[in-house]
Amino acid sequence: MATPDPDRLLYAQICGICARHASGGPLTARQEAAAVAELTAEAGGRTDLLAERAGTALGFGERQYDAGRYRRMAALCVAAGADEALIGQWVQVSRDRAATAALPPFGGP
Repeated sequence: MATPDPDRLLYAQICGICARHASGGPLTARQEAAAVAELTAEAGGRTDLLAERAGTALGFGERQYDAGRYRRMAALCVAAGADEALIGQWVQVSRDRAATAALPPFGGP
């Protein structure tokens, strides 16, 4: 059995924290501070993984009915120290993945 990639496990933790905190609508200042503190502690300095989550949330979420939720996730990651120079590339990766997923299967119309 393959050993799980520690980076992917940490990324999944970051995703879960973002989803939990961003799902209920706009955050109060106290809620945002708690979310940012939790993300900062969990990320342990991995600003690259925070940037990945921010970018994929923005790229995927921009066409979703609850786009505000995805923008809140990204904002939490930025507030927690995401490397903002990396976010744009992850937005594009997410857009590319969404476009690929939307293609019809081979032999389709």
